[in-house]
Amino acid sequence: MGEQSFSDTAIVACGTMSPEMNHLVKEGFLDTRHIFYTTPGLHQDIPELETQLIKFIEKAKAVATGVIVVYGGKYCYVNPDNPTRLMQTIIEEQGLKVVRIEATHCMGMLASDDEMKQITNEVAGGEPVWFMTPGWVKYRKQVFNGWDKAIANENFPRHTGGAVVLDGIGYLDQYMDEDPEGFLEYCDWMGIPMQPYPITLDRFKGLLMDQLKVLKNKTI
Repeated sequence: MGEQSFSDTAIVACGTMSPEMNHLVKEGFLDTRHIFYTTPGLHQDIPELETQLIKFIEKAKAVATGVIVVYGGKYCYVNPDNPTRLMQTIIEEQGLKVVRIEATHCMGMLASDDEMKQITNEVAGGEPVWFMTPGWVKYRKQVFNGWDKAIANENFPRHTGGAVVLDGIGYLDQYMDEDPEGFLEYCDWMGIPMQPYPITLDRFKGLLMDQLKVLKNKTI
């Protein structure tokens, strides 16, 4: 197996990241045959998140020599019933051959904090921005499950710089072309404008490669 090959590695990812993951498979960067997706939006249902995550990690361990979990840390898993139980706790319980991408949330997988600050200054003059990924648009109903207009009004309008989609796959432009009414309705529901910000997937690739190297070192 080549040093940069994922062929002996399985991936367990939040379904919200499936647009980027599938893009990396299509372009040949991810040559794994095993990707397992949890339901998008499970950060709002911690017990179900943990159940699905452990179930898919077990399936992944059965078909590959190593497993990379594509999930954020402190923002994706907040357990109010057991505050000291962290995402990293779950990963460590799964054994040495299971590692997790180093990011606090899915936006951080696509852009660093400094890059998001630069984008905020560039597109919003430093005003607060609500960052999203294409999955937050594609899986809106799951990601914002249980959110009504009142909850939306409490959260979105204070981001006076609008919503910015970190888009490394050209998703939002296609969405606006194919469903302009749906796009406008989404913006109306949030109460703020939404725009794409084209990026590369280089950071995401690098974070995946980092964990592939960690797995390789564990097999030496």
